[in-house]
Amino acid sequence: MKHFRISFLVSIVCLAAAGWWGYSHNGWPGALSAFGVALILAAMEVSLSFDNAVVNASVLKNWDEFWQKLFLGLGIIIAVFGMRLLFPLVIVAVAADIGIMDVWTLALNDPKTYSMHLTNHHAEVAAFGGMFLLLVFLNFLLDEDKEVHWLGNFEKKLGSLGKVSSISVMISLGVLMASMGLVTEAQKLIVLISGLWGILVYVGVDAISGLLEKEEAGGSDVGDLVKKGGIGGFLYLEVLDASFSFDGVIGAFAITTDVVIIMLGLAIGAMFVRSMTVYLVKKGTLDEFVYLEHGAHYAIGILAAIMLASMKYHVPEIFTGLIGVAFIAASVWSSVRHRRKHAATEAIAA
Repeated sequence: MKHFRISFLVSIVCLAAAGWWGYSHNGWPGALSAFGVALILAAMEVSLSFDNAVVNASVLKNWDEFWQKLFLGLGIIIAVFGMRLLFPLVIVAVAADIGIMDVWTLALNDPKTYSMHLTNHHAEVAAFGGMFLLLVFLNFLLDEDKEVHWLGNFEKKLGSLGKVSSISVMISLGVLMASMGLVTEAQKLIVLISGLWGILVYVGVDAISGLLEKEEAGGSDVGDLVKKGGIGGFLYLEVLDASFSFDGVIGAFAITTDVVIIMLGLAIGAMFVRSMTVYLVKKGTLDEFVYLEHGAHYAIGILAAIMLASMKYHVPEIFTGLIGVAFIAASVWSSVRHRRKHAATEAIAA
């Protein structure tokens, strides 16, 4: 439980703040309502982002304690205030061509108009996040060097496609072109640009990681820094978290339009996701449950498809959360079976 102490402390503070905010606007009924909504948002954020925690852990497990603490410290500030509060404000500011402080005033005083501006630009946000997450999934699936295969020979044959240079980018571009049919003619250009930015950001972060790894081979100071932690990996995890947060922020407005309650609720969820990441790393859970990382990446692939489909169709947030949990649960069950089978085989051989 020590890995979750700070998360519980943050939860108490955020829930108390939510209750106070509700009480200041509508007395005790408002306090109870705000408290309950914040809890619901926190649960939604955890369910949507559990697979994010598993993928984070697969990267963090090779980092030293300094970088893990940096991700938990600076990373949580970026995740909560940057992606779950500031980024939606920036979207509305750019879309409505007004100042950021005016948008903040609008969010506090006229949350319905604020949420309308935000949801009106859901398609381009979904295109960016969907493309980035799709590449995360494809580069895991189409990896010829991957030794453990959850789906057996089928997954192994798919992995062999990784021999083809840039096949993940090619598939992603094809999916982006196909998704143009989900939006109106007026939206196609902006959605295309947003999707291309999602691909460009993923490739850019990957390129930075590759350059830094080359520096490491040369024995430079930058390379030593990467070896101890991972600058490219840190950027990758932050963009990955951003892609996950898009879905949570947009979905939150289906529950409440109060931007303060949204930030407090999602902050609780984001903090628990960070704590789960560190727990998975410290306990070596990914080594114990060999298919857990697979389940998380398949959940990310489904989430990418859902984000792209949401440009035209409404997908209930509860479905998005449960499908991710279902993949994680299935991978844990498969891992347990694999471990028992392996233990039985070793016992017979002995």
